[in-house]
Amino acid sequence: MAANIITTEDLQEFKKELLNDIKAMISHQSGISPKKWLKSPEVRDLLSISPGTLQNLRINGTLPFTKIGGVIYYDYEEIQKVMEENRIHNKF
Repeated sequence: MAANIITTEDLQEFKKELLNDIKAMISHQSGISPKKWLKSPEVRDLLSISPGTLQNLRINGTLPFTKIGGVIYYDYEEIQKVMEENRIHNKF
């Protein structure tokens, strides 16, 4: 019986695939896809942040937004993208 060597990269790829599979299962079970555009209160609830923090994220350009009239909208996919890009991986 031959031994297989598993690298760190293999494990990271497995983790990504597993997370994608779990996300797909959750979205299929709920049957409800997230809205494309979210208003400020929905974003604050989603991220568990205060109005001031959300304003700071807009001002410093961290979180892209669209303003129509007096209403600010955020693209759900952009929020997910920002969260992924700013993820910190601690290596022990």
